[in-house]
Amino acid sequence: MPAPHKLLVEAVQHVRRMRGGAQGHLMRCSDGNFYVVKFRNNPQHLRVLTNEMLATRLAERAGLPVPGTEVVEVNEWLVEHTAELHVQLAHNVIRCEAGLQFGSRYVVNPMEGQVFDYIPAEMLDRVRNVEAFAGMLVIDKWTGNANGRQAAFWRKLREKKYTAAFIDQGYCFNAGEWTFPDYPLRGVYARNEVYAGVRGWHSFEPWLSRVEQMEADEVWRVAGEIPPEWWGGEWDELEKLVRTLIARRGVVRKLIEAFRVSPRRPFPGWVEQA
Repeated sequence: MPAPHKLLVEAVQHVRRMRGGAQGHLMRCSDGNFYVVKFRNNPQHLRVLTNEMLATRLAERAGLPVPGTEVVEVNEWLVEHTAELHVQLAHNVIRCEAGLQFGSRYVVNPMEGQVFDYIPAEMLDRVRNVEAFAGMLVIDKWTGNANGRQAAFWRKLREKKYTAAFIDQGYCFNAGEWTFPDYPLRGVYARNEVYAGVRGWHSFEPWLSRVEQMEADEVWRVAGEIPPEWWGGEWDELEKLVRTLIARRGVVRKLIEAFRVSPRRPFPGWVEQA
């Protein structure tokens, strides 16, 4: 069983609603940072909070540019006194639940920089870490991301170059299903241009080797940091997920290869080794 989670941050101010199916909220928190907070009673599934923390922290351990993640407490008073803290369902509106929620640190302080969810292909030369898209493909194939790869492009004021950060891991492990239906075109970025620099297997390093060689204990350690409220007390189900994830370290290359030879042909610069 996981160890009890130590509370790290508390939400102190609601800033605005965010786009997206989980209906997250940008909130200022007690540590001085801004977080995109996803609530337990979001419209997608309770398990997307587990998915977000597990996949994001594993990507972080592989050395990829992902936001910092925290367990964020949103107290009852703040929910009661913030009209925007509600969830829009198909036929009614309900309040966000108070308690422990998932927080993804906003990639740059809103007062210090700008964030874009799209950059035209002709501007990709202004993204300083575009090669990391190949690394994130490793994580998405490993974790069975059932959604398209999402990225945020940010820069501080007066900077000319952007940095890509990989956000929204809620549909890893097939969202609330915790299964791995591996399809070549799932978990990939919508535009081939971000993969233009891929020349072979070396283009996926060091991230691919870090995943393949990641210690099983490290994966268990990350899973143990997740509050039980986020997986509904179903430790057996979480244990099964982690065991499957550990076993999948050895099939990531096969899954990337299936994407490579798909009709989309995402790596035009690939050079076969003799």
